[in-house]
Amino acid sequence: MPNTCFTMVLSQQRSKRSPTGSRYIAARKKKQFELGGNPVNTKVGERKTRSTRTIGGNRKYKTLSEQTVLLSDPKTKKTEKVKIKSVLENSANRHFVRRNILTKGAVVETDKGKAKITSRPGQEGSISAVLVQ
Repeated sequence: MPNTCFTMVLSQQRSKRSPTGSRYIAARKKKQFELGGNPVNTKVGERKTRSTRTIGGNRKYKTLSEQTVLLSDPKTKKTEKVKIKSVLENSANRHFVRRNILTKGAVVETDKGKAKITSRPGQEGSISAVLVQ
């Protein structure tokens, strides 16, 4: 089986097609700051993060893997750190469940029960979730 690791060049430009379907003529090529990054695919496991320089010299902390989540209970209004057991559902991609990949909106199984992830693990340094009744 060939290696499935590849680089995607994502662009933050407008669409090449107009609302009617006609094609816009490109005035120029993509610029470096318009290119998006590759997906991080945060996994369940021992905590690993990577720091990236962004526009303006700011830092973005990408979570590569994490085994705990800041779980908020809407009934008791309390937040605590709990361990993630596995991914149960993921609306971003159904294959992410089998690979235990965490994205925003994924439903995970924790020690306290089911929780829905509300943060963006690939772009923030921590993972937050809300307990699902």
